[in-house]
This record gives sequence, C-alpha cells and structure tokens, in this order.
Amino acid sequence: MKKPLLAVLGALVITGAGMAPAAAATSGDTATEPITERLAGQVTSLAEQVLPGKAPAPQAVDFAGTVALSNCSGSVVRMPDSEADDPALVLSNGHCLESGFPGPGEVIVDQPSTRTFGLLNSAGTRVATLRASKIAYATMTDTDVSLYQLTSTYQQIQNSYGISALELNASHPTAGTAIKVVSGYWKRIYSCSIDGFAYRLKEGSWTWKDSIRYTSACNTIGGTSGSPVIDDATGKVVAVNNTGNEDGGRCTDNNPCEVDESGNVTVRQGINYGQETYQIVPCVGLDNKIDLSRSGCTLPTP
Repeated sequence: MKKPLLAVLGALVITGAGMAPAAAATSGDTATEPITERLAGQVTSLAEQVLPGKAPAPQAVDFAGTVALSNCSGSVVRMPDSEADDPALVLSNGHCLESGFPGPGEVIVDQPSTRTFGLLNSAGTRVATLRASKIAYATMTDTDVSLYQLTSTYQQIQNSYGISALELNASHPTAGTAIKVVSGYWKRIYSCSIDGFAYRLKEGSWTWKDSIRYTSACNTIGGTSGSPVIDDATGKVVAVNNTGNEDGGRCTDNNPCEVDESGNVTVRQGINYGQETYQIVPCVGLDNKIDLSRSGCTLPTP
C-alpha cells in the first residue's frame, strides 16, 4: 500500500518513494498539513513535465473536487444517478481509514466518523474543510476502497465553492486509456496510461481482484493513496490509486505481485496499481446509500 504520510516524510529522504504501511491515521487533516504544504511546494507537478507540447486532452483534468486527508488523498465523487440534494461521498482507500487497515475479510458499513477533508479547487488551492458523518463503506478485501458520507450535499458544495463532484464511470476501464492520477495530498498530477490488468494482485495478507496496472510514467509515492484515477478523455473516475512494487519483493507488504488464473506470479518492480471503481456504482441506491443487496452489486459484504 502507498504509505500514509506520517511515515512518508522520512521515506522521501531515504528512498524517495516509500509505500510501507504506517501507524493508523489520526482523525482530521490538520496535524500534518503545515509540513505537507511546505514539502508539496517543493515538488514540481508532473503535469508540467510529462509530454511537453502535447495537445490538450478532450477533457481537462485538474485538482477540482480532490481532497487531502491527514495521511492520504481522495476525491468527492458521485454516481451517474446521484441527485444534487444527496449527501456527498468522498472516495479513498480502505488502508487510509483513521482506524487503521481493515483485516482480510473485514467489511465496514455505516460506521460513525467525523473525519475532515481539505477540498481543493482547480488550481490545487484548499478552499474548504469538509466533514464526514460516517464511513459508508470500506474494505481491503477484493478491492482497497473507502467511501465516506459527508455532512454536506453536492448542491451545498457547488453553491458554496463552485466545485462539482467527480463522476464514477459505470463501465470497466480499457487497456491503453490515457489517465491521470490526481493527488490532493501532494497537489501533484501523474500522467500515464492503463498498461493492463492484474487478475489478482497480492500484497502481504491482502488480495485484490482485476487491478489496473499503470505504465511506468505514473511513479506514484506515499501520500498518493486514495487518489482518483481519471480517464483523460471523459474526466470520469475509473479507479482509486492504492499501491506499487517498491523493492522488487514478491507478494510482500509494499511489494505486490501479480497472480494469473493459473497461479503464475509476476513481479514488476517500480510499477504501480489502482483498484477499479465501476463496481461501486451498482451498490449505491437512493439518497447515495450503500446497498450491498442491490442487483449487480458485487462488493464484499460483512
């Protein structure tokens, strides 16, 4: 997993790209932010480095709607059928929960939370603090995802800050698609493509299904966990960034391996991964409520 930031600062000095698990995140997003802001200001955005002179994508991708957590990244997201007066949702990773990593097989539904998130505008400027009312859903089984329900509706966020939620794509992503991984924590955008898919991605005690593999240009670091992975052409979210093989290890913490249908293991040092989000869409019903019994919902249940 991409390391939550409390341990990333030292790793950046030592290795430049730490991804090891850290202690459980603290609630709120204020404790580490001053240091984060200073360090982030020293990191040049890859959006300015990758493919200079390339023609603009059909859908411009920026920081609007992304958020910074105390230790990770995230984004305000909506389903294709979400209504303006629905309570807004924030998407991040299961391993970014303030309570620590969910265990294998553990699924969290409707757990109270008051966690806060720093909302960014298109330029990456923090314009508001949003607050959760609960963890609507979280797991690290089959996928690595958390969905927080906020105390604000989409319309209230739009009216107050002029920022719309990012929409989850309801279809399976396609290999070769140009993508951006947008980190609200580091205020940094990584540009690459979907290289392909891992039938199973195994890391330590956890196994994830049908993970997106990035091309090497998306060399994400600790603190980018939970970043939305956005289709350049549509501006829709196709995955949530969650891990990468740092040291060439085989199926260990911070060194996930790919396992194919026959059980063959492949290790790709330096390659990073995300978890698809299209399968979330059928599991969200009226008023943005998670309903794991809905037709077409395949997310793990408690």
